[in-house]
Amino acid sequence: MSNYVKNEKGYEKGSSFDSKKIKAAYKKIKVAKKHPTSINLSEETVSELKALATKKGLPYQTLMRMLVLDGIARLKKAA
Repeated sequence: MSNYVKNEKGYEKGSSFDSKKIKAAYKKIKVAKKHPTSINLSEETVSELKALATKKGLPYQTLMRMLVLDGIARLKKAA
């Protein structure tokens, strides 16, 4: 049994999901490539990030990416 469908026929009638929006989001994610980078952080900072990420139920690298993107958005607003 698959966890996803590749076309609209795979969605049951009466489903509360908008299949077109789901497919559009999937395409956007698939196209949005990420560029790997590295950053030097103290062990204490990484430990804090991991603890915060665990509380939020996220991988710590995802939390770091979210924090960086939030910081960029704030800088753009302030400018």
